[in-house]
Amino acid sequence: MNWINNVVRPKIQRVFKKKADTPDNLWRKCGACNEMIFHRDLDAALNVCPHCGHHMKLSTAARLTSIFDDGQFKTVTVSGVPLDPLKFRDQKKYPDRLKEARAKTGREDSVTVAHGPLDGIEIVVAVQDFAFMGGSLGMAAGEAIIKGAEVALEIKAPYVLFAASGGARMQEGILSLMQMPRTTVAVQMLREAGLPYIVVLTDPTSGGVLASYAMLGDIHITEPGALIGFSGRRVIEQTIREKLPDNFQKAEFQFEHGMIDMIVHRHELKDALARTIRILTHKPKLAPMSGGTNVPARTAAKA
Repeated sequence: MNWINNVVRPKIQRVFKKKADTPDNLWRKCGACNEMIFHRDLDAALNVCPHCGHHMKLSTAARLTSIFDDGQFKTVTVSGVPLDPLKFRDQKKYPDRLKEARAKTGREDSVTVAHGPLDGIEIVVAVQDFAFMGGSLGMAAGEAIIKGAEVALEIKAPYVLFAASGGARMQEGILSLMQMPRTTVAVQMLREAGLPYIVVLTDPTSGGVLASYAMLGDIHITEPGALIGFSGRRVIEQTIREKLPDNFQKAEFQFEHGMIDMIVHRHELKDALARTIRILTHKPKLAPMSGGTNVPARTAAKA
């Protein structure tokens, strides 16, 4: 028997096999402070860096779970749209890009709509996923946003939209741009019905999305450090031939100039939305009584 082949080599192979079986995504590096964060700690913190407070991008599933009471919600089915109406092709065929994005995110398109309770109030939520082709606005995304407005009108519920996008989807050309007026009409329908429409601007929100439904809310909230602007910084500097401030188009800059109503930390966002919705809908917060029923908080205080 060969001692090297039968004993030494199998041991070496087992060592390398264990290393290969170890996942390579256990640690994430913060893009702001470069600190390494264990993935479970980052998930528990809703992708907020525990060292510097930098808000990283959050998945659609995690976003929805963090907003609704006990993470309970129902997704809304959206009608299908033509897959490739313009037969567009750049380096890849448009259908191939869609297949890659769907495999990567597990979602049909960039916008997901759901409804459920927030602090006991039924609301409709639409979440734009930047991981799906940069959260670009195409026909499917426009249809989803409009469907969310229709559901809100049907059940008479507030509509909360989380925006995250680089703008229109170039592969759909004019059909993508047509979603801007279509979604604007949907927002107007909510306004005429007296239903609150709240927009949460996350990093980044830009282009045609910012020029339409993302800036038509009754209240505009943003997360700290989010990039919010129509055109890119370099394009603006080349156009006006001036140097822009370092924090230009950041959430804090937009808040100082009156473009944003509130900057809210992600960990406090659910409570902020609940308070805002109760104010806009004139519904007082419910306080539990000893008998197990809930009554308006101001009534409980008098008892």
